[in-house]
Amino acid sequence: MKKSISKSATLLSTFTTGLLLTSCATQKKSAENAKPLNIIYIMSDDHTRQAISAYSDRYGITTPNIDKIAEEGLIFSNSYVANSISGPSRACMLTGKHSHKNGFRNNSDSFDGSQQTMPKLLQQAGYQTAMIGKWHLSSDPTGFDYWDILPGQGDYYSPVMYTKDKRTTYPGEYATDLITNKSINWLEQRDKSRPFCLFVHHKAVHRNFMGNVYSDLTEFEGTDYPLPDNFFDNYEGRQAAGEQEMSIAKDYSWEYDLKVKSPDGTAAIHKFGGYDRMNESEKAVWDSVYNPIQREINDKNLKGKELAVWKYQRYIKDYLKTAKAMDDNIGRLIEYLKANNLLENTLIVYTSDQGFYMGEHGWFDKRFMYEESFSTPMIVRMPRRFQARGKVDEFVQNIDHAPTFLEIAGVEIPADIQGESYLPILKGKHPKNWRKSLYYHFYEFPGEHAVKRHYGIRTERYKLIHFYNDIDTWELYDLKNDPSEMHNLINNPEQAKNIQLLKKQLWDLQVRYDDPIRFQYPLN
Repeated sequence: MKKSISKSATLLSTFTTGLLLTSCATQKKSAENAKPLNIIYIMSDDHTRQAISAYSDRYGITTPNIDKIAEEGLIFSNSYVANSISGPSRACMLTGKHSHKNGFRNNSDSFDGSQQTMPKLLQQAGYQTAMIGKWHLSSDPTGFDYWDILPGQGDYYSPVMYTKDKRTTYPGEYATDLITNKSINWLEQRDKSRPFCLFVHHKAVHRNFMGNVYSDLTEFEGTDYPLPDNFFDNYEGRQAAGEQEMSIAKDYSWEYDLKVKSPDGTAAIHKFGGYDRMNESEKAVWDSVYNPIQREINDKNLKGKELAVWKYQRYIKDYLKTAKAMDDNIGRLIEYLKANNLLENTLIVYTSDQGFYMGEHGWFDKRFMYEESFSTPMIVRMPRRFQARGKVDEFVQNIDHAPTFLEIAGVEIPADIQGESYLPILKGKHPKNWRKSLYYHFYEFPGEHAVKRHYGIRTERYKLIHFYNDIDTWELYDLKNDPSEMHNLINNPEQAKNIQLLKKQLWDLQVRYDDPIRFQYPLN
């Protein structure tokens, strides 16, 4: 009997202990779930989906740290920008509004920091906000408890950065490492009793693509990369595409881009913009890599298509070097978050200010509404309590970050914000009323690379673009049958009804977003 009572008492004690442990674990989980979610927004510059292994295996490059974010979260296959150029893209993100509403249409504008922005609203809700890295909006940041930014485009080597109090040069530092160091330092020194929103804005992988001298300068050398099928595009039926100035063959320069003198010796290497910022040991490493390239091009006597292909190979190698350094540093940041128990209460968004051409149509750069630059990578890692994982097909745009972050923080989304919160998608839902089309508007002409002003609509299958200002042409693409956008169907009589429908949908978007261009170019 005693033995039986003792066994029952033991079972009861074990059961009670289990209930207490379960209750404590449930309470702890509930407490964790009740905490305001931290937000880290990592933005690269010109990092295209074609150079991220989670999206593409085209170059054989791996981006393991960006891929790890995708494995533990969501990868958006239909993420786009509203205006494919650096400053305007950043303004769209900060305000949740298209360029004509936030006032920053092109890189010659200055951002009006007095206007409503998402960081300001997060501040008012008790969040600490910080902006570190590339800002590129002319005026100084507002809405941030702390900021430390590059002036303009900034430099890769021995960069200058400045705060509201001082301007500092960092001899011997590499910009990508420095921005990561400063981001981690801010996380260390922040008020740890409050939620935070940290913007980590890399200079990489912006032209003119200079890798880390100490770790990456020899990477990808000796590898030949496949040419895109449309590298030698002749732009038939696409006037605006034929009049740009972003051709690898014609516009990718010797000294600035290729970092070597032209074979006839007319260009000096020092003009490329980074060499004179290096110390002597860095120059020695640099010379050991690029002097042989100089000898190679001097000896080959290349012309025409052969020279264009050689330039393409140099472009891809230098681009990927800067991308590798950035991926390495994203890994460092993630490791810090993991070591400091921040991963399970932090939303991490990785994206770029827009996409980029990696030889498609024979181009580098961005600006056009064609897919390579209109699209942008977007990968989101959520704490484990968010169950959604894998690929997302819904259309998202960079005006959506502002309302999403506000909803995460429990802030009422102002009525004048034009983006949509994708928080339901992060929770695994597929809203039936989610957008079925996207609006785009590019303004910077005349300007660098001579891309004409244009606006347009993208639906699941079709894209309709109007080039205007000093030109008046329309382009229509069937993205299902022509994903490379080589065949303009605007004059195809079989598309007449479809064109009228798309013009009506385009007009509806212009009305919805209140773009005044609709009064200047009314659609018939």
